[in-house]
Amino acid sequence: MSQSAVKASGVTDAPDAGRWKALVFIALAQLMVVLDATIVNIALPSAQQDLGISDGNRQWVVTAYALAFGGLLLFGGRIADLWGRKRTFVTGLAGFAVASALGGAATNEAMMFGSRALQGVFGALLAPAALSLLAVMFTDAKERAKAFGIYGAIAGGGGAVGLILGGFLTEYLNWRWTFFVNIPFAIVAAAGAYLVIREPKGGRNRSPLDIPGVILSTLGLVALVYGFTRAESNGWSDALTIGMFVGSAVLLLAFVIVESKVKAPLLPLRVITERNRGGIYLSLGLAIIAMFGLFLFLTYYLQIVKGYTPVKTGFAFLPMIAGMITGSTQIGARLMTRVAPRLLMGPGFLVAAVGMLFLTQLEINTSYAGVLLPGMLLLGLGMGTAFMPAMSMATMGVEARDAGVASAMVNTSQQVGGAIGTALLNTIAASATTSYIADHMGGAASRSQQQLVQLEGQVQGYTSAIWFAVGILVVAAAIALTLINAGRPGSGAVTGSGAGDEAEDELRVPVVAH
Repeated sequence: MSQSAVKASGVTDAPDAGRWKALVFIALAQLMVVLDATIVNIALPSAQQDLGISDGNRQWVVTAYALAFGGLLLFGGRIADLWGRKRTFVTGLAGFAVASALGGAATNEAMMFGSRALQGVFGALLAPAALSLLAVMFTDAKERAKAFGIYGAIAGGGGAVGLILGGFLTEYLNWRWTFFVNIPFAIVAAAGAYLVIREPKGGRNRSPLDIPGVILSTLGLVALVYGFTRAESNGWSDALTIGMFVGSAVLLLAFVIVESKVKAPLLPLRVITERNRGGIYLSLGLAIIAMFGLFLFLTYYLQIVKGYTPVKTGFAFLPMIAGMITGSTQIGARLMTRVAPRLLMGPGFLVAAVGMLFLTQLEINTSYAGVLLPGMLLLGLGMGTAFMPAMSMATMGVEARDAGVASAMVNTSQQVGGAIGTALLNTIAASATTSYIADHMGGAASRSQQQLVQLEGQVQGYTSAIWFAVGILVVAAAIALTLINAGRPGSGAVTGSGAGDEAEDELRVPVVAH
C-alpha cells in the first residue's frame, strides 16, 4: 500500500500513546452494555410486582430495549462516522446513564418501558463507537490481537457476569440497583474516554446523511426484532407476527435497493459483500442465536429444576466466563497473528458445539460437576476463541469512512441473533415440553408424580432446543471455514477472494484505522 493510500485511509505509523488506558474505558463501557442485556432479566420478576406490570406487558421491559437498540445500530454507526467516534461514545455513555437513572426511579410501567427504550437509543450510539475506536487506536497486529482478545472476552462473557451481579443486587438490595449500577460505570468510562482517547484525524465521513436509508433500515430491523419477540409469546402463526416478517422483508429489500443507488449510503454494500466480513457477520449471528437461547435455558434449569438462588445461579456460570476469558485472551490473542482467522473461528465454534453436546444430557438429577461444568467450560473456550478474531476481522480492511457502520453491523448481527435465538429456541423448547407432558401425564396418579412429569417435560424441552443449538453452531463453523479466506493479519495471504490487488493491499495492513 502506498504512503498516500495509507495516509488517506487513516493508518498512522505512530500508535496512540494512551491506547492501553483508552482500552480500559472502552472495555468498561462495553461491559456495561453487555451486562444490561442480562442483569435486568434477573430483576424482572421483582420489578413487575412492584410496578404492577401485567404478565402480558412484562416482555416490553426487554423488548423496548431490543427494538430501539437493534433498530438504530446502523444509524448510530453512521453518526459515529459523521460526528466523530469519541464524541459519539461520550454522548452515548451520558445518555445511557440518564436513561438508567430513569429506569431505577420508575414509578409505573410507562416510565419503565420509556427508560428501557431510551437505554436502547443511547446503546445504539455507544456500541458501534466503542468497537470502531478500539480498531482505530491499535495499529500493530500483535497489540490489536491482545486488545480484541480483551474486548471479545467481555463481549462474550459479560452476559454471564450480568447474571451474577443481577443476582446479588436483586437478592441483597433491590431490583432498582440493576439500573443504578450503570451510572458509575458510565461516569467513569465517559470521564476516562474524554481525557485519554485521541481519535486520529481524517477518518470521518462527512457525506450527507442518507435519510431514506435510516428510515428503511430502522423500520425493517424493528419489524424483524419485534416479529421474533412476538413469535415467542404469540406463536409463529399469529397474523401480526407474520405481518411483521413480511413487512421486514419488504423494508430491508427496499433498503438494499436504495443503498445501491444513493451517492452516500447509510450502509455501503461493499461493507457486507466482501466475503470475509460477510462470513463473519453471518457466522457470528448464528453463534449468538445458539448462545442466547442457552443462557435462558440454563438459568431456568438451575433456578426452577435445581432450585438454585439467583446468586448461586450466577456463580454456576463462572466456568463459562473463565472459558471465554481463556479462549479469547490466551488462545485467540496468542494465535491470531500466527494462523488464519478461519482456523480459530471454525474450530472454536466446533469446540463450543461439543460443550453444547454435554448439555443435551441434562436430566432432573444431573450432576453439576459431571455435565454442566465441562459443558460450560468447553462452550466458553470455543466461543472465546472464535469471538476474538471475529471482532478484529469485522473491522479490518474497511475504508476509514465506513468504520462506524462496519462496527455497527457486528452489533446488529449479535442483536438480531439474540432476538432470533430467544424466540426460536424458546418455541422449540415449549413445543417439546408440551408434547412430553401430554404423552406422560396420563400415567401420573399423585400430585407429586404430576409435578415430576412437568419438571421432566421442561428438561426435555431444554435438551431438544440445545440439540438444535448444536446444529446451529456446526453450521456457523462451516460458514466460517468456507467463506472466511483471509490470511493471518500482516501476512497478506488472501486467497480466492476475487477482490483484486486493492483488497489484498488493504488486508496486508495490520489495521486500517477508522
